[in-house]
Amino acid sequence: MLFTITSGTISSIFAVLFVLLTTSAICCLSAGIRSNIRCLETQKNALLQFKQGLVDNSNVLGSWESEKDCCQWRGIACSNQTGHVTMLDLYYNSSDIYNLETPLSGVIAPSLLELRYLNYLDLSFNNFEGKIPDFIGSLSQLKQLKLAGASLSGPVPPQLGNLSHLYTLDLAHNFVTFENLEWLSHLSSLKYLNMSSLNFSKVVNWPHSISKLPSLVELQLSSCSLPNVDLRSLSFVNSSTSLEVLELSDNFLNSSIFYWMANISTSLVHIGLMGDQLQGLIPDVFSNMVSLTSLDLSYNQLEGGIPKSFRNLCRLESLNLWENKLSDKLQDSIENLSCAQDTLESLRLSGNPFWGPFPDNLTRFSSLKELYIDGTNMSGPLPKSFQELYQLRSLSLVLNQFSGPLPDFTGLSSLRQLFLSKNQLTGSLPENIGQLSSLEFLDISVNSLNGVLTEVHFLNLSRLQFLDVSYNPLSFNLSPYWNPSFQLYSLDMSSCNVGPDFPKWIQTQRKLTALGMSNAEISGSVPNEFWDLSSNLLELNLSMNQIHGKFPNLSSKNCTFFTIDLTSNQFSGPLPPFPSNISNVFLSKNMFSGSLSSLCATQAPELYNLDLSENLLSGELPDCWMQYQALHSLNLAKNNFSGKVPSSLGPLTYVVLLRLHDNNLSGELPPSLKNCTELRVVDLGANKLSGNIPAWMGPSLTNLLVLRLRSNEFYGSIPLSLCSLPALHVLDLSRIIYLEPCHIAFLI
Repeated sequence: MLFTITSGTISSIFAVLFVLLTTSAICCLSAGIRSNIRCLETQKNALLQFKQGLVDNSNVLGSWESEKDCCQWRGIACSNQTGHVTMLDLYYNSSDIYNLETPLSGVIAPSLLELRYLNYLDLSFNNFEGKIPDFIGSLSQLKQLKLAGASLSGPVPPQLGNLSHLYTLDLAHNFVTFENLEWLSHLSSLKYLNMSSLNFSKVVNWPHSISKLPSLVELQLSSCSLPNVDLRSLSFVNSSTSLEVLELSDNFLNSSIFYWMANISTSLVHIGLMGDQLQGLIPDVFSNMVSLTSLDLSYNQLEGGIPKSFRNLCRLESLNLWENKLSDKLQDSIENLSCAQDTLESLRLSGNPFWGPFPDNLTRFSSLKELYIDGTNMSGPLPKSFQELYQLRSLSLVLNQFSGPLPDFTGLSSLRQLFLSKNQLTGSLPENIGQLSSLEFLDISVNSLNGVLTEVHFLNLSRLQFLDVSYNPLSFNLSPYWNPSFQLYSLDMSSCNVGPDFPKWIQTQRKLTALGMSNAEISGSVPNEFWDLSSNLLELNLSMNQIHGKFPNLSSKNCTFFTIDLTSNQFSGPLPPFPSNISNVFLSKNMFSGSLSSLCATQAPELYNLDLSENLLSGELPDCWMQYQALHSLNLAKNNFSGKVPSSLGPLTYVVLLRLHDNNLSGELPPSLKNCTELRVVDLGANKLSGNIPAWMGPSLTNLLVLRLRSNEFYGSIPLSLCSLPALHVLDLSRIIYLEPCHIAFLI
């Protein structure tokens, strides 16, 4: 094809080129101008004045220097056209464990008024002093105001009602107060409102103010002590028709809240009413809530079952009815969720007296990932159809009456948590449970499962962190050279047949923090290598075995023990010093011998329980008890201690139980014991204590429930002050031959 070029055509081409070149030049010039725009000097000075009123220990505002463009400062954004500061964001991320900075503190200076075009202000989770400044209500261009967790106090200024462009207001987690919420109803553009954890107890008109926000999309008022008002007569003329999130958990509401929701129902996506003291049946008001994906009614006092109006909740993904009084046959309630069988991912029904067998219709919910049905009245076998819940990650059926064998779980390849404890399950643990390669938590404790566990049961459980098979008649047959693929944090094999040898494979578990092998038919000694690996252990229970040998000095191993229980074994030798952070020591019914001198060498200020009873310990009791002032329970009974009761027991002002009976203690009771005013049980029987029974016991130890002084050498009369012990249930003064008789009606 040929083109003919005329002079007119050439003129047109030049004209077009001229326009294009001119436009390009203008655009480049305009971009150059924008790139050279700097923040206004007046606004920079205003920010520097604001900085002067702050305490910045982490140099968060290190970039705020006068010679620099404030638009380049940290937390500042400016308009590209005018240079006006439009954003001030100094949010402190307190949830980031890697954040080494400290929050800002000080005052919010009025110099910020100079930022007339500010539309975003976030000072959340800093430590500002005083109240929310009134002048913030004059920042007329503000669209987002976030002051959550900023340690602010005092009344909320009504001037905030002047912010007509505001669509986000977050004042949560402060100490501010309200006289009323009239100012709130003026924020006609507000979409997001969060005032959680503020005190609304005196704001009885809160529903009226909230109902006047026509654009509201999200409302967060949890833990606000919202007063119990009747919402049935509330006018909904100007209410938002686009509200999606309604979070009112942990308040003092009544069931009239359901009728309020019914008037704004079609747009609701999330409803949170946890812990609101709701009572009675769940009203049938959910028919129009077709957009609802999440509903939390947990920790209330709701009765009956899941209502039929739930049959319209076809988008429901999460339903939490935990800890109510729902007593329906569970199969019938599940039927009312049938429309959500393709969408429901989380179902929490624990703590309700639901009854009947495990509902077969529940296995049709193919999207289910979390299922919690703990503590109900359900019974019968577990269905074989569990494998149909192939997306299930967490299954908890604790504390029911389920019986029979365990079903085949091999189809649940995504299962991470399996909790079946405290049922009546029988039979053996299937070997194919070792194929659940995603499993992290396995708890089948307190059932009647039997049989032998081998390496096959744990073959592919490389992610396992928590294993509890306790209180089942199970036996372990594991090679001493077995090196499992998992690293456990918690292991409990109590009341299983683990012995006779201490299992060597436990020494491979270098992350173990809790180990329970009570009544596990173990004899022999604990390998030294185990104690060398104990630096992470917080809880160790080897009680009720036949373990012998010496107890090592763990205070030199940088151990972190919280509880040690070696009760009812055959440990012998002297007691070593305890780890410094120990809280509970139970070593009774062993063969420990020697004195308690090591106690004075131990600095364990958090020691709470100490039980060394029924050993072969001897010598005088140490007089250094003042360094154990956190002690609540002290049991040294049935040893061979001699000498006096030490006066240093007096500073143990928190001690509740004191058992020193069946020793050879002598002398008088020290008067310092009258400082132990929290004592409930005192047993000093079967010693050689002498002197008068102290008269101070009656006036000082007013909380006593049990007082046993029998089989001692006290003399004189029984103090009448013992009659003033109001809570006393047991008083045993028998076999004290030198006491003068008297008439006290309650002596036994």
